[in-house]
Amino acid sequence: MMNFYEKMGIVCNAIPYGKVATYGQIALLCGKPKNSRQVGYGLRENLAGDDVPAHRVVNSKGELSGAVHFEFPTLQKMLLQEEGVEVSWNGTHWTVDLKKYGWKNTMEDAYLLKEKFEEF
Repeated sequence: MMNFYEKMGIVCNAIPYGKVATYGQIALLCGKPKNSRQVGYGLRENLAGDDVPAHRVVNSKGELSGAVHFEFPTLQKMLLQEEGVEVSWNGTHWTVDLKKYGWKNTMEDAYLLKEKFEEF
């Protein structure tokens, strides 16, 4: 049976190029809707794998809050911009527009992820 972090790696790898997901969204898709902080911890500690696109995960306000995970504080911003995601300064944080760039996953996406979890 897969652990939470293995599931998290699969979900993070499913975030489309040029889109972002929230910590809570990742937790929900892993079957643990109240574990958004655990998602942040898992990304920071590389528990979901080295090839996870952690730069595509933001907080529920669209704020880039994962600077601790990256080699330097603006790397997340730069990686998102390279994918065409507009990042703006709100006076305190770099943010993305979740309505425009948020991953609008479907129930079909959730079922496909669940199937992947069960393969292991």
